[in-house]
Amino acid sequence: MERPTARRVCFLLKVKADRMDEYRRRHAEVWPEMLAALRETGWRNYSLFLAPDGLLVGYFETEDLDAALRGMAATDVNARWQAEMAPFFESLDGRPDEGIAPLTEVFHLD
Repeated sequence: MERPTARRVCFLLKVKADRMDEYRRRHAEVWPEMLAALRETGWRNYSLFLAPDGLLVGYFETEDLDAALRGMAATDVNARWQAEMAPFFESLDGRPDEGIAPLTEVFHLD
């Protein structure tokens, strides 16, 4: 049986300048139950990159983006994590995970 192709997802958010150090600290100690929920709901190869100006670039791979987002939205740990992370971001209405607007991939070197 052929394995489905994973979709590569990239998104941008903006961390407030005065919250960047704490944002880094929080992500150095992500809750084990949050990590487990991400894995269980289909998030793979997930990375966050933070630029000096607060630009946050997120990247992950998933077999089904809608299912991965729905799966996380249904977990209690994600609701708690998103509530704690929301104050870190600029120009965000709602939860950070609701701000994921995938960028269009225009090139990929395989």
